[in-house]
Amino acid sequence: MEITLTAAALNQLKSMTFKEEQFPRIDADIAGGCGISMKFAFVFDEPRRNDLVIEYDGILIRIDRFTKRYLDIETKIDYIDGLGFLVGENFVSSDCAVEIEL
Repeated sequence: MEITLTAAALNQLKSMTFKEEQFPRIDADIAGGCGISMKFAFVFDEPRRNDLVIEYDGILIRIDRFTKRYLDIETKIDYIDGLGFLVGENFVSSDCAVEIEL
């Protein structure tokens, strides 16, 4: 897995001051009924046991095992004023689709 930060995201992270025991983390948010949709967020949270830690230009980014399963092989993190950090693509599954033969 490869994490890429745009120049805007890297500059924003380097300019931030983090509270003690809070680290940048890619987190998955799941929604859905029979299918699922997955949105990724960039949050600042306490470390979790068994986190994968990726170092990018001096910034340590954490990913838990659950989130790691859904990330693309290459995930890009961007930062846009007014929107904040944007992470990769969203994942959508339509496991409820049923074929009906007539």
